[in-house]
Parts: sequence; C-alpha cells; structure tokens
Amino acid sequence: MKITPGGVIAAEWTKFSSLRSTWITTGISVFLLIAFGMIASASFSGDGMTAIDLALSGSVLAALSVGVLGALLGASEYTTGMIRATLTAVPRRSPVLWSKSLVAGSAAFVTMTAGAFAAFAAGSAVLNDKISGLGLGDDGVLRALLGAGLYLGLVAVLGVALGMLVRSSAGAIAILAGLLLIVPGLAALLPDSISEAITPYLPSNAGSAVMALTHGEGTLAPWAGLAVFAGYVAVTLAAAVYRLKKTDA
Repeated sequence: MKITPGGVIAAEWTKFSSLRSTWITTGISVFLLIAFGMIASASFSGDGMTAIDLALSGSVLAALSVGVLGALLGASEYTTGMIRATLTAVPRRSPVLWSKSLVAGSAAFVTMTAGAFAAFAAGSAVLNDKISGLGLGDDGVLRALLGAGLYLGLVAVLGVALGMLVRSSAGAIAILAGLLLIVPGLAALLPDSISEAITPYLPSNAGSAVMALTHGEGTLAPWAGLAVFAGYVAVTLAAAVYRLKKTDA
C-alpha cells in the first residue's frame, strides 16, 4: 500500500493524541502561561513592564513545557524501538520528521495562542492599578499574542528536531533547557561588549522579541527576532534529517 504524506501525518497525530502525557503536558503549558500572567499582573508595581509583558511572563516556563512535549514525540520511538517499524513503513524517512514537526508545532501553536489570549484577558482583569491597561486594538497587542503562539509552536518543533537528532528524551530535554534557560544566564557573565553583541541573537531572546511591545537599543525587532529563532529551528531540523537518512535506527 502506498504511503501518502497525509497518511504519515494522520499516523503521527494518532501517536501524539493517544498519549496521556500529551494532554497533561499541554494542560500544564497552558496553566503556566495563564497562572504566571495573572500573578505577575496582580503583583507587579514597578516600572518598565507593560500589561502584555506581564500577561506573557509565563512564556519562559511554557516554552520549556512545550519543548519537552516535542522532545518526547521526537525521541520516544527510539526508546521503545518502535522507530524501526515506523521507518519500515515510511522508507524515505524524512516525512516522519516533517509530520512529527507539523503535528507538534500546530498543536502547540493553537493551544498556546489560545493560552496567550486567555492569559491577557485574565491578567487584564487583575492588573495592578499602577500599570496601564491595554486592549486588543492597541498597537502591537495582537502581534504579541499571536507571536507568542508562533514562538511556542516553533519551540515544540525544536524539541522534535532535538529528540530525533540525539535520539534520547533526556538528552534532548537537557539541550533544550540549556538553550532556553542556561545559555542566556551564561552570556550575562561575559564582558559587556561581548554580552551586548550576542545576547539579542540567543535562541530564547530572539524568539521572545516577537512578544514584546517595546524594544530598546540592542534588541531585535519583533519579526526579525522570530526569523532568527526560526533559523535555529531550521538548522536543527536539517541536522536531524541528515542523521535520520544517514544512520541506522
């Protein structure tokens, strides 16, 4: 029987949606986004933060959560040995990676975009009186909320790519956490001239630029930042495709 691209996508969606961990991790991601947005909106009373910044303050932890989901989808079949059956059914191999990426990225985009809008609505309802509120019609608000969904969707795809590249859930999650959380902290320890030059281009800093309403000197513009992050994802996908095609399962 001929395997069609739609058939591969349907098969990967079945694997993805049939796992209890998928729904638990997705639920945790949405919860973190909304809960941290509400807490930050209600408690912050300083300067330098907008209502959208506060509402999306949970995006760092949500990114780690959806990235873990992608890594599990990418690497779990190597752990169980099921990957051999999958690649036997799809001998061209690369459609497996594209389908996993499409499923994880689309699911994360839809759920995280909904979560971003919910976080904004909930955060606005409890916003500290010292912070000016914003509406969906204000400049940059819709872009930031949709951008949050796009960024987190790309993080899920990055997780899939890392999972299929290193073929280990633990290894992929460790690399993902390092890229998103540890590397920015290490960069801050470098001399100012070096840190200021490279910090805007680090994966999490570049990707999250699309969610910010204001951009200071030395930061990337919203869509430029997202494009840089998409470049990181594309390079990782290319490496995963190369290993998938050139090495045994």
